[in-house]
Amino acid sequence: MAHDILIVDDEADIRALIAGILEDEGHNTREAANADEALEGIRARRPNLVIQDIWLQGSRLDGLEVLDAIKRDHPEVPVVMISGHGNIETAVQAIKQGAYDFIEKPFKADRLLLVVERAVEAARLRRENEELRLRSGSGGELVGGAIGIQQVRQAVEKVGPTNSRVLITGPAGSGKEVVARQIHARSRRAEGPFVVLNCAAMHPDRMEMELFGTEHGLDGPDTPRKIGTFEQAHGGTLLLDEVADMPLETQGKIVRVLQDQMFERVGGGKRVEVDVRVIASTNRDLQSEMNAGHFREDLFYRLNVVPVKMPALRDRREDIPALARHFMTLAAAGAGVQPRVVGEDAMAALQAYDWPGNVRQLRNVMDWLLIMAPGDAKESIRADMLPGEIGAITPAVLRWEKSGEIMTLPLREARELFEREYLLAQVNRFSGNISRTAAFVGMERSALHRKLKLLGVNTDEKK
Repeated sequence: MAHDILIVDDEADIRALIAGILEDEGHNTREAANADEALEGIRARRPNLVIQDIWLQGSRLDGLEVLDAIKRDHPEVPVVMISGHGNIETAVQAIKQGAYDFIEKPFKADRLLLVVERAVEAARLRRENEELRLRSGSGGELVGGAIGIQQVRQAVEKVGPTNSRVLITGPAGSGKEVVARQIHARSRRAEGPFVVLNCAAMHPDRMEMELFGTEHGLDGPDTPRKIGTFEQAHGGTLLLDEVADMPLETQGKIVRVLQDQMFERVGGGKRVEVDVRVIASTNRDLQSEMNAGHFREDLFYRLNVVPVKMPALRDRREDIPALARHFMTLAAAGAGVQPRVVGEDAMAALQAYDWPGNVRQLRNVMDWLLIMAPGDAKESIRADMLPGEIGAITPAVLRWEKSGEIMTLPLREARELFEREYLLAQVNRFSGNISRTAAFVGMERSALHRKLKLLGVNTDEKK
């Protein structure tokens, strides 16, 4: 991956030498001859790496003072110090102040390239570790084989390697961020940052500050510069989560950024140039939002280059067993315990439930069951152990241990009650698909139809 590297040295031939070595390896370079040019270059756009001389002749600040300024405002940017007058004390001082490494002039090209690659890789790993802490155990996989999720997986494989913008739609909790991360992971930007801005959680007055950042001194003489999400995502991907919640005024500015890949920080006048792939997501109908005047058409058409639709969990019930086992495994690994087995009766109840919170809700239920389900850890989880909101709609046949009703009935009525509740549960489990229900229960389709009619079970027939 090409990295943006700022070279700071008072000698033009040294800058040209370093730039030539790095550009031969495919990197992008910028140059600065003194402290002011260096700080201005970082203000223009945060680099992936700074290589700078310690002794900057005729400069307002020396290299160590510039290092202090960089580490104060941009602690995540790695800095490699170089000097022709180096000694052990100078190197130790530079490392103490936050430099990644120290190279003494004259240096070999191989040594420079090795240090550069290690510095950038270390910064990338720190960034990835931070992301993992923020979304620890989120289970960033597309699990399941339903037609809807297969179509999403195919779309990810096709659009991932391109640079196209993507609009991901679907109900809350259906896994839109997972899809965005999968697209990023399959792109040529995979080694770059993946930055998420939740537009729904952001106060409208703060939206532009979060997107574009702020200049030094905006809220007072001592307030530092804030790097916005667009600049953080330079060379990578920015996910605008729940983009329909973005204020109209900000939407207009986003249109301009998407067109020019340039913006101005809040409180500043200089334009910042970035290279960012934008993915947007929403759980709203953007066509209705546009008709109501709440969403700009020009922004919609710029974001909706490749549309991807995430299905609701109730529309992919056949994936619930695989998802439940996946989330149970994740929860157990996080807790350091053995996963619980979900019994067939409990699984049928999970498949019959409508899941208004979608995949996110199913994951929360698996976490809850691992901790709260009664019985020994080796005991299968039964339907009567499920949370109340699921148990309340669970067919009676899946909760016999909680009911003595069947014991009060003659054999024929008890059998009919059992058959009715059993078949109703299986029909619900397979979303009204009579053919799949018949295959599962071991009956001919026509015989199942007759039995359901005899027992008074009404279904909307699905082949």
